[in-house]
Amino acid sequence: MADFLWLQPHTPHCTTMATWLYEQFHYEYAEQSLADWQAEFSAGQSNGAWPSLVALEDGQLLGGAALAKEDLPGREALGPWLACVFVTPLARGKGVAEALIEGVCARAREQGVGRLYLHTQDRAEYYAKRGWRAVEHFERWGKPQVLMARDL
Repeated sequence: MADFLWLQPHTPHCTTMATWLYEQFHYEYAEQSLADWQAEFSAGQSNGAWPSLVALEDGQLLGGAALAKEDLPGREALGPWLACVFVTPLARGKGVAEALIEGVCARAREQGVGRLYLHTQDRAEYYAKRGWRAVEHFERWGKPQVLMARDL
């Protein structure tokens, strides 16, 4: 059974999570070095930009998800965002991502947030089954995207 906790800056899990995100969503970080993203992600754990819930099992990082202030350039009027959702391949299909997403939604609700947004390239059906609705289809980073929202 996984344990879920809010990530702290300057921990090995913070660096690892930032690296995984950089590799998984490389097209979003094309103009930023890995070291710069790691520093931004780490700072975001304490300045409110990227607070992230992570899943650990026996001390091993399984994945995470963030409650981001901003996540889509040019759409700053929207937010906050469910962002940075990533689960290691070995932990997929075990409910880890869903638990992370629900944990982020719960924290947003506790903070008085009424609606969260996300954007996805290829997981719109997954999110739709979990209460998210498509708001808009668009292209970014040379790829089709779906902007989605969920009322909390």
